[in-house]
This record gives sequence, structure tokens and C-alpha cells, in this order.
Amino acid sequence: MKFTKMHGLGNDFIVIENPDKQPLNYPELAVNLCHRRFSIGADGILIVEDSDNADIMMRIFNSDGSEAKMCGNGIRCFARYVFDRNIVPKTKMTVETISVTVSPEIITDENGETVVTVDMGKPILKKSLIPVAGEEEEPVKDKKVEIDGEEFTFSAVSMGNPHCLIFVDEITDRLVREVGPKIEVHPLFPEKTNVEFIKVLSRNHIQVRVWERGAGETMACGTGACASVVAGIIKGLLDNRVKVSLPGGDLDITWTQGESVFMTGPAAEVCTGEVLL
Repeated sequence: MKFTKMHGLGNDFIVIENPDKQPLNYPELAVNLCHRRFSIGADGILIVEDSDNADIMMRIFNSDGSEAKMCGNGIRCFARYVFDRNIVPKTKMTVETISVTVSPEIITDENGETVVTVDMGKPILKKSLIPVAGEEEEPVKDKKVEIDGEEFTFSAVSMGNPHCLIFVDEITDRLVREVGPKIEVHPLFPEKTNVEFIKVLSRNHIQVRVWERGAGETMACGTGACASVVAGIIKGLLDNRVKVSLPGGDLDITWTQGESVFMTGPAAEVCTGEVLL
């Protein structure tokens, strides 16, 4: 099988074309191809399929075989892939996912670098739609979750996938790698959740580390960066344009309440090749 490996700020993906939707076992394929010692290695796989409702369709499977509804770094990689190969021969396109349709645009930034800006759509703030268990409310802000007797204050936002946002004074390995996986599977989150630990550096700059649902800690998470900024603005901590620093690099996130979230960042091709199945 032919493949291309790409990454967005170190969040890496294996891209596979299956335009005619041939019967492939995507979950099994993801588990096998994403193993970093026995195969190519990646955080997930991106599937290129034809769409009846948009220019193209992207499906995303995490390294554990679960299907993700949306992926911010993945959508930038996907857009670069289909544009560079003339599959979608226009700089601004529509991409269907299983949860939403988004509109990435290939642009040149102020440094002359090719980056991708994505209209990520409006954030979902209603409790039942994120989803978070409990009585309906909107937005979900300053709620409590208990892990091993320790209480954490969180907000919740969906960017096509659920996020639990926790603002802290310092981000530690213990929080990300021990608390993060326990929050991911907490009963408060019926579809599990991504978990972001956020340190506010200024009103225009935050640091974020992410425990991703179905993938573990990753170098970056585009939807997580978007959700972090949305939560920070709702809490009154941030202005409407914010630099989000992740372990793999920086994203530029812009949001005006009631409007779409816009994410801008790089996407890079690593290699192409063939893998034996």
C-alpha cells in the first residue's frame, strides 16, 4: 500500500488514498501502521475519500483504532496533501468529516512560509452536545471533576470532538500523563474526552499540553488549541487572537464570540513510500 507521512507541529499522520471507498479495515490498519517500533509509526491515519457534499472527505483514525470526529493538525496536513497533488486544485476548499465540514485555505504567511488557515466552525458550548454528563447548561465553565481525591476545575468545549480544558499555574508531566488519561475515561464524559492543561502567559499567549483521546500525549492538537482559546476567552482570561505554544510549535488562533474559530499553522510532508500489509 502506498502512503505519505505528514506532520503538523510534530502531530504525525499516515495519509492513504481510498477515493472509491474500497472495503478496508481502517481500525486494524491504524493500529498496525501507527506502531512506532513495528511499522511506520504515527499518531493516526488520514483517509482521502470522495465526497458528495464537499470537495473531498477526510476520515481520521487514532493509533488505537478508534475513529476521531475531527483533528485540527490532521486537517491542515490533509489540505496540503490534496492541494499539492492536485486532488483538490484550489487554495480554498471544503472538507467533509464525520462530524462537520470545514474550510481550509492554503496561504503564504508574513514570513513567506506556506501555511494553512482553517475555518473550524463555531465551537459547541452546549453541555449535551459536547457531551458532558449532567443537567443542561451553556457554556460549561468552572465545573469540578475529582481524580483520586484531587479536585480539578474545568471548562468543556467541542470543536467537532470533546475537550476538557484545565487552567493551571504550571503544567507538569504528572498532570498530563497521570491525570490526563484518568479524566479521558471519567464518567462525566460519555464519549471520552481530550484533556488540555493550559498555562496563561499573557492575554495573547498560552502554553498547552494535551492528552488526546485514543492517542495519548501528542506534540500538538489543533482542535485542542482552538478549544483552549475559546475557554480562555469565555473565562475572561484572553483576547480574541492568541498564540498557542504546544510542544511541537505554535498555532495562531482567532475567535470572536458567536463566530467561527480560525486556526493557522504549518503542515509538512515527511516521506512517501510503500508498506507491506
